[in-house]
Amino acid sequence: MNGQQLEAAMEKLQNEFSGLDFTYHDFRVGTQWEKLYRWPGPPEEDILVCVHRSSGEQELFHRHDFFYFNYTYKGQYESLSYRYDQKIVIRENELYAGQPFAGHALCVHDNQETIIIGVLVRRETFFRSFLPLLSTGSRLFRFFLDPTTRHYSEEFLHFKVADTCGVRALLEMMVTEYAFKRPDTQDMLKPLALAFLMQITRQYGSAHPASAEEPLAEQIVRYMNEHIGHVSLKEIAAHFSYHPNYLSTLLRRELGKTFSALLLEQRMERAAILLRGSTLSVEEIGSMLGYSNSSNFYKAFRDYYAATPREFLRGQGGQIRT
Repeated sequence: MNGQQLEAAMEKLQNEFSGLDFTYHDFRVGTQWEKLYRWPGPPEEDILVCVHRSSGEQELFHRHDFFYFNYTYKGQYESLSYRYDQKIVIRENELYAGQPFAGHALCVHDNQETIIIGVLVRRETFFRSFLPLLSTGSRLFRFFLDPTTRHYSEEFLHFKVADTCGVRALLEMMVTEYAFKRPDTQDMLKPLALAFLMQITRQYGSAHPASAEEPLAEQIVRYMNEHIGHVSLKEIAAHFSYHPNYLSTLLRRELGKTFSALLLEQRMERAAILLRGSTLSVEEIGSMLGYSNSSNFYKAFRDYYAATPREFLRGQGGQIRT
């Protein structure tokens, strides 16, 4: 990438940061009022890339109605999370990300220059454009889906990003594309943002490896959950280097359920979450969960819940998407 072009793009977005609409809005959370940021960018945009350069700032504790992924490009800062009731330090090359309605307060000390690259994604855009591609094999599925089932959250991600994973380069490309916008910039940003999110998912898995002492049956269940759209007993047997019959017997003995029953249970639990909280259609959800056509998904759902997806969602106070 042209160094001069990147430098110009960074400076341009830094100058434009103050023009973004980071206005505090009052919202009730339980019995108290809190501050909330609404989407700060143009209404026609789904992805916003910003560069925040600060040499000293203390925010009010606030929430957002969008996903945000903040990468510390230079320096370091602190963030207060109510969940942990403490300040955490986010250093250079570390990622700090929050769900919609997650709360925090950023603090940059006066004697230190800090540059943060932020990737902001509208909630509905994330669920429709990115979640279907991230959920299969993603250890962050629950984190990404949590905002669909809880209106206010205290969840965030914080971990160091490996220098060799390409996240920094992806962010620099996104900064350059967003700074010098073209008519198709939003279309260009979506695959870049997807690659960025997939790298985050991979990095998170490396930073939080599964316990080596985890029982085999639990490892299998976790593997199924991470590959729910295209998993089979034969594939699991090959992955764990066991015979399919052995694993089938193990699951029945340890968990009291067959492989098919466990897979159906996982798929139906996820289907219910997606129906309640996302904007995905029934057809999209069925495809995500590994059903070859919507008829098979409808039948499996009706047999499991004794209700069609439409009836189930109406009982939850929602409306079906088609």
